[in-house]
Amino acid sequence: MNENKEFLGTEPIGPLLRRLALPTVTAQIINMLYNLVDRIYIGHIPVEGAAALTGVGVCMPLIMLVSAFAALVSSGGAPRSSIFLGQKDQEAAERTLGNCFSLQVLLSLVLTAVLLIWNRDLLMAFGASADTIEYGVRYMNIYAVGTLFVQLTLGMNAFITAQGFTTVGMLSVLIGAVTNIVLDPVFIFVFRMGVQGAALATILSQAISCVWVLAFLFGKKTRLKIRARHLRLRPSVILPSLALGLAMFIMQASESVISVCFNASLQKYGGDTAVGAMTILTSVMQFAMLPLQGLGQGAQPIISYNYGARNAGRVKAAFKLLLKASLCYSLTLWGLVLLFPGTFAAIFTPDLALRTYAARALRIYLAGMGIFGIQIACQITFTAIGSAKNSILVAVVRKFVLLLPLIYLLPALLTGDQTTAVYMAEPIADVIAVSFTAILFSVQFRRAMRAIEAPAAGPELT
Repeated sequence: MNENKEFLGTEPIGPLLRRLALPTVTAQIINMLYNLVDRIYIGHIPVEGAAALTGVGVCMPLIMLVSAFAALVSSGGAPRSSIFLGQKDQEAAERTLGNCFSLQVLLSLVLTAVLLIWNRDLLMAFGASADTIEYGVRYMNIYAVGTLFVQLTLGMNAFITAQGFTTVGMLSVLIGAVTNIVLDPVFIFVFRMGVQGAALATILSQAISCVWVLAFLFGKKTRLKIRARHLRLRPSVILPSLALGLAMFIMQASESVISVCFNASLQKYGGDTAVGAMTILTSVMQFAMLPLQGLGQGAQPIISYNYGARNAGRVKAAFKLLLKASLCYSLTLWGLVLLFPGTFAAIFTPDLALRTYAARALRIYLAGMGIFGIQIACQITFTAIGSAKNSILVAVVRKFVLLLPLIYLLPALLTGDQTTAVYMAEPIADVIAVSFTAILFSVQFRRAMRAIEAPAAGPELT
């Protein structure tokens, strides 16, 4: 832990970003790996493994929605707290933390009730069949009970990272991941609890992570402390945080909608093989996105703090370094996918026919990934400087204005190979979205920098 409380505003940008981003990138990779291990355990349940894996897979859109609601509160509240710290307004920073904590508790109670009462109906709507629905219901009945732990772990951990304590944030993820990996085989195989054991292992591991996170935020080492006087919800505090977090909510919540639309269109034109390949494509995309998001999480406290401190030079330097790192990563991975698509496909399937099909589709689906580092760097920076309207705008344009219509329009227009046309929706949407975001960012970022360079009362949070 760094004893210099002003390190976000004083340490050299390069070493500081490296130090903060390494734990956040590591945390993202750990999270991805333990989710993969979780599915491997379920898939190896004797006799019913395949059906159980499919049933739990149908639960994923609901689980993603729970995570999205955590992001709705925290991804807006945490950057605002960082900005207030930069402004030396400790009271406002802790008031934001306290309000976000209370709202996440309330949201957890509502989500728990919804998941317990309507999980069967929701799972059927997301594609469960008569053969798999019972596995999904068993999993969600237990997972729903732990919604509070999931919400507080994901949400409050963002406030630890926002202070620059990214190693502590990484340990929060690591503790949960290791606990889950250890408990999964015990509950699933030793106690023969099946998918219910997997769900129980998940919520217990999240509960342990939650205790770790809250112990830090109530402890002596944190700069932002949860205090009783800040727990009463105030619209003037919580509404701007929700507005800023809406972009991340849209990004996460829309993933389930996008997945359903892609699968429906691919099933129509390409059948089961095309849908199976899509699972591989989205897995590789997730593999690409998580380190980019980790880079952004490491840069966010630096940008937010210095924006609040009206230090435009450090904000610009942090953004430029984030942009370079993100673009180098996305270009490198894009090149590897183009050169070795079969290698990436082989990670996810031993089936030769599916692997060959997916390798060809990968080159199409991820054709625009090389420039996607620009999108992530700009979008993270919009959020980091509290620009809610622009954050929401770029998220909506990419997902709803571009990608969703293109999934259906391209196969109708390109009738020769309609399956390929569906896959093309992603790179076309990416190229247009990145161009739009880059133009918007260049205008709005200059405006924001002029605002903090001018002798004014403080940076505007919009």
